[in-house]
Amino acid sequence: MLRPKGQEQVPFRSFCPVPKLSTVSSKLNGLPISPAMATMLQRSLFENTVHDLGSDWRKAHFKFHRPFSDLAFALQVEKGGAQSIQMAVQGSIIKHLLFSREEKHGSLHSLLNLSQREQERALAATLAGILWTAGAAQKAIVCFVTRDIPSTSILDCSRDNFIERFQGEGSHGVILFLYSLVFSRTFERLQKDLDISTTHLLQSRAGSILCRQAVINMILTGRASPNVFNGYEKGRSGETLHGVLARSDVGYLQWGKDASEGDRLSQVGSMLKTPTFPIWLCNLSGNYSILFCTNRQLLSDWKMERVFDLHFYSGQPSQEKPMHLTIDTRSHHWEEERREEKHGSGRRFSPVEMAIRTKWKEATVNWNGASPFF
Repeated sequence: MLRPKGQEQVPFRSFCPVPKLSTVSSKLNGLPISPAMATMLQRSLFENTVHDLGSDWRKAHFKFHRPFSDLAFALQVEKGGAQSIQMAVQGSIIKHLLFSREEKHGSLHSLLNLSQREQERALAATLAGILWTAGAAQKAIVCFVTRDIPSTSILDCSRDNFIERFQGEGSHGVILFLYSLVFSRTFERLQKDLDISTTHLLQSRAGSILCRQAVINMILTGRASPNVFNGYEKGRSGETLHGVLARSDVGYLQWGKDASEGDRLSQVGSMLKTPTFPIWLCNLSGNYSILFCTNRQLLSDWKMERVFDLHFYSGQPSQEKPMHLTIDTRSHHWEEERREEKHGSGRRFSPVEMAIRTKWKEATVNWNGASPFF
């Protein structure tokens, strides 16, 4: 299996929850999920309640748009609770394609000029890297579903077969990745990561099963931190709440109903706002999207943050190519006044613009002829 670049061989272990499977090929070091492990997994996801991951979760998998197209780098995403996981993985895919491939120049053109084989390799490397980081760079565990097969058969979990188990329709790819993420992190580490504000990873809201922030942070940072601020904070009752402890490779911005209430505990800290690479997962009132810059130096030289370009992928089926945004962070108070006079004080700003301004205050956003995303 593909291993994260620069790391030792990743000791993957494949969990295969098939009751009738009595043996698994010894070279895979695999074993079925035991009833005790299944119970612990259930508690980690839902605490003590029993929920069914609905059809939107069961359908969700990792599938790219057509190779050699304007969205060749992008995953196809549908509405539902699994969207947040798919888009968080999307950010790491872009990181890999832009900044981790030595043989490719990190440009927008390189993202569009992808073959199916390159898409598959990028997905495999990305999923492996996320699981390896969640496993504290010690091991990564991959959870597979297998059909009933004779106990004498050898389970095919080879390099070529690995990514197919997360990609194909009917593969339950996102669910398997979530299970793999939990197993790689281990139940013991999860208990240390979480706090009194979050004791489990999924929640039921308005008839849907949604990921809590701890899942998103586990994908972005490897640690299931339940909050988005830096370090530790005291809650209202004096309890210690856990935030993000290290700068992430892919960042995180949010805007919307929850983020605009001014609660200091919901304000994103610099560890997530200023990632290692200029890529951000954006939570816009529960809808997830990606902002990214092809210039790796954007966040390492303040002069480059005066005027720069970002590309935006919403994950919406209607989007046919990444949107090109030009960000100007220089203060233009006189221009702002003129805009207010022209448009009126009740002008409605795109949530994308508002999310950008949580990172670059008072920045102006030029959509370069495209309609602002709402």
